[in-house]
Amino acid sequence: MIRRGAIILALVLAGCSTTQAIDTPTRAQYSDSTLPPMKRFTAPRPTPPVRSNANIAADFLSLHFELESGRELPVFTRFETPVTVRLTGSPPPTMKADLKRLLERLRREARIDIRQVKGGAANITIEAVSRDQIRRVLPHAACFVVPNASSLAEFRRDRRKQKSNWSLLTSRERLGIFVPNDVSPQEIRDCLHEEVAQALGPLNDLYRLPDSVFNDDNVHTVLTGFDMLVLRATYAPELHSGMTRPQVAAALPAILRRLNPRGERIAAVPYSETPRSWVDAVQTALGPGAGTAQRHRAANRAASIAARSGWTDHRRAFPHYILGRMVQLDDPELAQQHYATALHFLAQTPATDLHRAYIATQTAAYAVALGNGTEALRQINPNLDVMARAENAAMLATLMMLKAEALELVGKPDQARAVRLDSLGWARYGFGSDWAVRSVMQDIALLNPRNRTSG
Repeated sequence: MIRRGAIILALVLAGCSTTQAIDTPTRAQYSDSTLPPMKRFTAPRPTPPVRSNANIAADFLSLHFELESGRELPVFTRFETPVTVRLTGSPPPTMKADLKRLLERLRREARIDIRQVKGGAANITIEAVSRDQIRRVLPHAACFVVPNASSLAEFRRDRRKQKSNWSLLTSRERLGIFVPNDVSPQEIRDCLHEEVAQALGPLNDLYRLPDSVFNDDNVHTVLTGFDMLVLRATYAPELHSGMTRPQVAAALPAILRRLNPRGERIAAVPYSETPRSWVDAVQTALGPGAGTAQRHRAANRAASIAARSGWTDHRRAFPHYILGRMVQLDDPELAQQHYATALHFLAQTPATDLHRAYIATQTAAYAVALGNGTEALRQINPNLDVMARAENAAMLATLMMLKAEALELVGKPDQARAVRLDSLGWARYGFGSDWAVRSVMQDIALLNPRNRTSG
């Protein structure tokens, strides 16, 4: 329901921590001129879910009948009429285009009868406001969705009334989504995907899901094949608002058999619930308000809980990824050990290609910082398409900029210039402002030992 800010990439490793100011490298001269046009993703390429229908049914019930707080919901709710969507506030042009594309996907992939309207009342009102306006209401939210409100002002006025309580809903008729209009185009799009999906269907997030936006790790930023299946099942004719959990559970096997026949051929695997103690530890490690030492202790606590729980999935890997990010400035070799541990467990978990690509961004940056272009290219090349399929322009641009530095290191400057220029269009979508794009480009250039001097 409340999308937390994505983890910001920390690219300047310990090898650059003593770097003095230098002239802008030749290949970073784009910062002195107009950047190339913004690039946009066009044709979606979602990967179908690779889990059994029995597991997906269990996920469906947890997503629909629980809130992130752990509170149980008494009945299933959804829209029972064709869904109308209205965009208000001050939306930037990219937001309008991304909303249109999202609604097209929901109609085509989830088979939901949903359309945008220009004016008047709507089932879902998306208000584009400033980030500060959102934070004045919910300080730790990047964006959020609420019941029975069509504006931020209405929600502020009525937020303590029963109408704003998700657990009291018996059906969905009017919801409000509040999205910042002054962040990068990618962050706006990410908010649209998660909040519109939760307005239509699941209200919960589950860390156990490796292939979903309904997961507070924020690895997936656009709706996946699993997400579209869950939304399509949500609007199956066998279901309706007011059904209890046992009633929905009884209907799900037939629904999933019809919508996802491949899931019938996959064996179910045991899964364990994610304890609140692990969730709290991860949120402390990632969230604002905690000091460095407290965050480090929380990440170690999450790793210990995962080990004691006997997990071997992405939840076992995630605390090590966090720890690697925390220590890479002060102890880059220890960071690499944490990344290797994370990769060990991800290799045992289906549908974690994107998780591994995130780690490759960090380990490839380390290889560039050591001057090992060949090793960096080995890690980067397989993950470019992974990031493109996930439509993560910020990480795709980052990988491409790293590839450009790696190509410089192996003596291919012409290829490096072409890749670097190509990366900038994606960076404009992923990072937003020109200064942010130039800053990332400069930081990555400084990873290359040829472009820095030691103090």
